[in-house]
Amino acid sequence: MLTFLGFAMIATFLVLIMMKKMSPIAALVLIPALFCVFAGKGAHLGDYVIDGVGKLAPTAAMLMFAIVYFGVMIDVGLFDPIVRGILRFCKADPMRVVVGTAVLAAIVSLDGDGSTTFMITVSAMYPLYKRLGLSLVVMTGVAATANGVMNTLPWGGPTARAATALKLDAADIFVPMIPALAMGLLFVFVLAYVLGVKERRRVGTLVLPGQVEREAAEEELVPAAPAASGASAPVSASAVTSAPAASASGEGAGSAAGPDAASASAAHGGGDAATPEDGFQGLDPHRPTLRPHLYWFNAGVTVALLTAMIMELLPIPVLFLLGAALALTVNFPHMPDQKARIAAHADNVLNVAGMVFAAAVFTGVLTGTGMVKHMADWLVGAIPEGMGPHMALVTGLLSLPLTYFMSNDGFYFGVLPVLAEAGAAHGVSPLEIARASLVGQALHMSSPLVPAVYVLVGMAKVEFGDHTRFTVKWAALTSLVVLAAGMLFGII
Repeated sequence: MLTFLGFAMIATFLVLIMMKKMSPIAALVLIPALFCVFAGKGAHLGDYVIDGVGKLAPTAAMLMFAIVYFGVMIDVGLFDPIVRGILRFCKADPMRVVVGTAVLAAIVSLDGDGSTTFMITVSAMYPLYKRLGLSLVVMTGVAATANGVMNTLPWGGPTARAATALKLDAADIFVPMIPALAMGLLFVFVLAYVLGVKERRRVGTLVLPGQVEREAAEEELVPAAPAASGASAPVSASAVTSAPAASASGEGAGSAAGPDAASASAAHGGGDAATPEDGFQGLDPHRPTLRPHLYWFNAGVTVALLTAMIMELLPIPVLFLLGAALALTVNFPHMPDQKARIAAHADNVLNVAGMVFAAAVFTGVLTGTGMVKHMADWLVGAIPEGMGPHMALVTGLLSLPLTYFMSNDGFYFGVLPVLAEAGAAHGVSPLEIARASLVGQALHMSSPLVPAVYVLVGMAKVEFGDHTRFTVKWAALTSLVVLAAGMLFGII
């Protein structure tokens, strides 16, 4: 009964948010509460919720102060050089923009924290997507998938959990997996290229007007009318507004493409990259929050913060709390300025914190009622006896749905030991099981139970349902590529 209710609850949640019948926050709260009553445990709902909130409170605190910290760093201009560098690489070409998103997300993912990766990636890439009328779900999908592959780093979490659960060395698990993970990351880059080419065909070829001065070109992006040959050709603002509107079908769900976006681009083509429509001031060279004289101080603090996070000198929430306080105090010593900066980022903070605490209801009910355990036991028990010698493959395949519908803690500490024990009975090494368990991380990073994904969709102004519909298929395919590569190389 609990197994059926668990799957039914998850399916109901996904269907309602993808059909946009409920907001994610409402669905995360009301659906589990309803199913908790169906399970006959409504009297314990309060205990389940409080337990879930207690477990996710540190994550909520970390995200709140991380948003404030990186928001301040964006305000003061720390990431402006990165944005300019990406503009030079992208050259207003949609294909390069999407590939640049994947590369940037993969590089920033080296810090091992998904929320940090998404904040920096969206802050750098959002203006390009918005101004050029590209699909924002392409940005969120590519960023989440690239981060999912990189999430397998030993300090990222899953590898350490697998090592702890099976009492193995993290290096023995991760190092042999590098070739397979590299193939997964290469697939993400190829996927980004393909999606970028589709975006180029959808919105037309884009050019930088004039191209006399690089600095001016970086700040004045104007879409060109779609050409049959796909070649670039300078056009006027009036030509842009009369160009065919981008199709709203296919990959364009949740994008800024269309007549409104084209008009906005044309209207602001001669000014700074920062406009009210963009909602981003990363390239505005005259914004009052810039602190060029403190650039190296801010860079040093950020590097020190990320280093301390990787080395685990202090809990991550504490590090970001201290970092946010220091950044505000040094860059904005006057109280009114500090309040203004906090107010400027309050929207993102509230949205993300609300999502996290709403997710605590969902996870609390799943765990407290025993649904997660019954679902996992049912899946493990459904494995045919003849698949015993292939438990590594089974583990890899199960890691996709299980890490999507469960937390990493639940999967690695609750399910993985059972799978390893079943594999050992047929001579399958625990190391192979552990490596196979990492396969599903590309998909895991788009799970509704991952708090960082709400940072991604919130900052990108993308509906969670749109992101899920677009990303799940590509993320699952990436995970299968990693699994196939692992088996081909004899790693799994």
